[in-house]
Amino acid sequence: MTAIKEGDTVRIHYTGTLLDGKVFDSSEGRDPLEFAVGSGQIIPGLDAALPGMEIGEKKRVEIECTDAYGPINPGMRQEIPREGIPDDIPLEPGTQLQMQTPDGQALPVTVVEVNEATVTLDANHPLAGQDLIFDIEIVAIN
Repeated sequence: MTAIKEGDTVRIHYTGTLLDGKVFDSSEGRDPLEFAVGSGQIIPGLDAALPGMEIGEKKRVEIECTDAYGPINPGMRQEIPREGIPDDIPLEPGTQLQMQTPDGQALPVTVVEVNEATVTLDANHPLAGQDLIFDIEIVAIN
């Protein structure tokens, strides 16, 4: 059998869970995820677990937040005046919104706090600060 090495294009099935067992993503019912190993297309901790694996092999990988979506960055939270947000935009905590950066890029944010004067938005990845577990299966190696 051929073992995965950096630069190989692989296809994997996966289920990602939080430490409490809650599933946050899975390829179940979908095509396998395809990417080049070592290319930076997936989180570093998962990428690093693949070399040496073979087709059909399964593995459970525990990944610390620093090798996943990183720690929570307080600088990615911003308090903005409530009057700066149109009335038709929902502002319940947990609501996902999209802002535009000065250079025109879309930036997903989450409403984390609302009071009479301000709204606090968080641009951290929703899984920032979380240690993750992935159950993976190698489907193909090219």
